[in-house]
Amino acid sequence: MKEQRWLRIIPVALIMYTISYIDRTNVALALDPKLSPMMAFLKMDDAIKGNAVGLFFFGYLLLQIPSGHLASRWSPRKLVSIFLVFWGLCAIGCGLVANVTQFKVMRFALGVAESGVYPATLVLLANWFPKAERARANAYWIVCQPLAVAGAAPITGWFLGSLNLPGHADWNWRLTLMMEGALPLIWLPVWWHFISDRPREAKWISAGEREYLETTLAREARELEPAEKVPFWRALLQPVVFILIPIYFLQNAAAYGCNTFLSEALKGGGHSFTSFQTGALYALPYLVAVAMMVGLSRHSDRTQERRGHVAFAFGLSGVCLVASVLVRGYSFWLAYAFLLFAIQGPFSGQAMFWAIPAETMPRSVVGAAMGLVNALGNIGGWAGNYAFGQLKQRTGDLTVPFAVLGGGLILAALLCALLPRARRAAG
Repeated sequence: MKEQRWLRIIPVALIMYTISYIDRTNVALALDPKLSPMMAFLKMDDAIKGNAVGLFFFGYLLLQIPSGHLASRWSPRKLVSIFLVFWGLCAIGCGLVANVTQFKVMRFALGVAESGVYPATLVLLANWFPKAERARANAYWIVCQPLAVAGAAPITGWFLGSLNLPGHADWNWRLTLMMEGALPLIWLPVWWHFISDRPREAKWISAGEREYLETTLAREARELEPAEKVPFWRALLQPVVFILIPIYFLQNAAAYGCNTFLSEALKGGGHSFTSFQTGALYALPYLVAVAMMVGLSRHSDRTQERRGHVAFAFGLSGVCLVASVLVRGYSFWLAYAFLLFAIQGPFSGQAMFWAIPAETMPRSVVGAAMGLVNALGNIGGWAGNYAFGQLKQRTGDLTVPFAVLGGGLILAALLCALLPRARRAAG
């Protein structure tokens, strides 16, 4: 039964990475001065906040390439299981810090602990879903990113407003980070039980389905292999990699810069929102991102076109982000309407983006190549946070930093024209 793969692999991977994304973004609300005393307790200003949150991404780049390479040759299932333990401990540790230096160390360590999960999961999906299904498989998994924010933001906001202990003003953010940080340890047994590395190792699919997958995936892998073997490092340094990296860098700069400072855009205009209302307003643009991800990925698989879909997602997002800050002084709700479609691009473009290397590069190097792109591209997560914090600190306003991030997304959309066209799936 074909649906078994979609109902078993995708939901378990989705929830696993949803937990990862919660641990990565709940600090955005915890560091909002209106919701929590964390920023004052750690003696941060906006510039320090952006840099401290962004240090995650320097740790995040360390194990990307070796993890992608190891997942291709060993076991994505076992590799992710190891990372689940370590990132759970580091996420809990973020709620136990006593000063900004300790917070920076824990954010860096959390980045290291999560650094191999993304490429390992991409390899896992490439082991289970042929080319004709890959954009949808990527989208249904990566949808966890906006879904995590949409689902967790109101809950995190409610925790921050409710978990107040008499005489312990700083414990609302501590308890929030520790409780949400324990989730990967809880999910580990589920991941271990339900995930198999390849169809031939799974006892829960039919023999016919197993044979179809193994045959199709082997044929697609042969089509991408070069006529003669080349050294690993030369195979990795293909031109497409050097186009993917800046695109993904700009995408991450916008995704994480907006994520950390989005709650700032929900202030002003004569409106005063509760912690829960702030969380709900924060979440709604990410629900739009979920809908865009599913719709664009389905259309991309139907047409077997990738780069145009990526460019559309990034371009629309960049234009709406710039428009949002330009109209913010005239109407809060009009600016918020633009934000609804400004946040989606970095998420809805990813499904097709990650299908491109899987469909244009040799199978022997694609895991490491995706690890390299993810590693260097995720430095954009630090750059977006750092640049936003610095620009906001210097200008005292959101207009310039949001406009810079929006311009970066427009540039990323233009760079998509340099990406190769994926070959259409046979049959």
